[in-house]
Amino acid sequence: MAGRSRRRTRREFIRQTAQLSAAALAAGGAALRAAAETDRSRVFRIDGCPAHDGAMRHVGVDALLGLLAENGVKLYRTPQPHPWGGLSGIIEADDVVLVKVNCQWKCRGTTNTDVVRGLVHRILEHPDGFAGEVVIVENGQGRGGFDGMAGGGSYDSWPAIANTVHVNAEDETVLTVDHLVRAVFAGQPVSSYLLDPIRGAFISASEHIRDGYRTVSPPAGSSPATTVSYPCFTTPGGHRIELREGRWTGSGHAGNVKLINVPVLKHHDGSGVTGVLKHVYGLVSMSDGCSPVRHYSQIGSQCGKFWSLARTPDLNILDCIWVSHASLSGYPAETTRRCNVLLAGLDPVALDYHASKHMLLPLGGSYAGQHDPDRFSGLVGMLTGAQDFINGSGGLAGVPARQGDENIEVLSRSAVPFRFPRRVLRRVGQGREPSGTSQG
Repeated sequence: MAGRSRRRTRREFIRQTAQLSAAALAAGGAALRAAAETDRSRVFRIDGCPAHDGAMRHVGVDALLGLLAENGVKLYRTPQPHPWGGLSGIIEADDVVLVKVNCQWKCRGTTNTDVVRGLVHRILEHPDGFAGEVVIVENGQGRGGFDGMAGGGSYDSWPAIANTVHVNAEDETVLTVDHLVRAVFAGQPVSSYLLDPIRGAFISASEHIRDGYRTVSPPAGSSPATTVSYPCFTTPGGHRIELREGRWTGSGHAGNVKLINVPVLKHHDGSGVTGVLKHVYGLVSMSDGCSPVRHYSQIGSQCGKFWSLARTPDLNILDCIWVSHASLSGYPAETTRRCNVLLAGLDPVALDYHASKHMLLPLGGSYAGQHDPDRFSGLVGMLTGAQDFINGSGGLAGVPARQGDENIEVLSRSAVPFRFPRRVLRRVGQGREPSGTSQG
């Protein structure tokens, strides 16, 4: 009896594996193809994210995953019935999932760790049982850190916070990436890897032991002809990740590596904005000799190179809970604004165009002119340069990157379903029943 049970289990496993393998040919491209059919890129937007209550789940993240799934972008790749899952979903149960965050700074200049916690929590709840590893990664180019102390000397002007822990979360002094890994997700397959220490080590294509960076050159005749770099490293869970190729198995590369890009939206001199595109500057190594042209004469094409030649993220989630419209560092407080918005999508150009024009620009301030994607030369150059390089390289899964409101479809909803106001009745003797209503 036990033997028959094992055989059935094995047959079921083989059947499910075959289903998923067939679906893998189209995984991640379903939403892009849908966008291509409408000649518009899709931006998914969740408004009204409530202040996080400290729970593992994040209301805004859950609402975003629901909106994505309803429009063909499923988080889980699975044959199991699940509202966020399907055969063309993004994450399989045994994937190594790299979550790229911004930890070059601290305060509101970093990715919101409440959002990161909510995302990682849902990845671990894969309906097939998560057997892979979630790795939070960042290259702060010598100024990064997961302890809430990053930013180098950039905070020396504010001694009250310069040598203290400050992160972008409801609990600003506790919820560092280190705390997420060591305490919140202790005992679970969640780790972190800071790429700063290996940014100066460059390795060959045949090196599969030492951690470092490889470079890849664009096709002959490309302009610009500079190379792009990408990291190769062994995770704390023992997985050898070579970002462009996948997971090294000892004899070849497996495809079960996924990249989720989770930047924070903020102002940046030169490019006007740090958003989805420029966030990959925390994956390349500036020690590869290309830092001068990245800042900023070739910023667009340099971003486009990573997306086209190294790896395209499987999903982008742009953190707009707090938006630093008047600073890069996310401090002082008056340079930031609470917006309670999450954006997501697969087209980085469309996301940055929408976020610049409809999130940053309306906040005003002394840098507002640099947040106009139709007029500020630095931002126009970044978006157009990236778009041209990506599209000249075949697009994203064959679908072009786009900018301009007329080329972007925004699908939006509120994080919290609308609650009808309930009538408040007064007891007899306390006066007449009010004619108005009170929000429930």
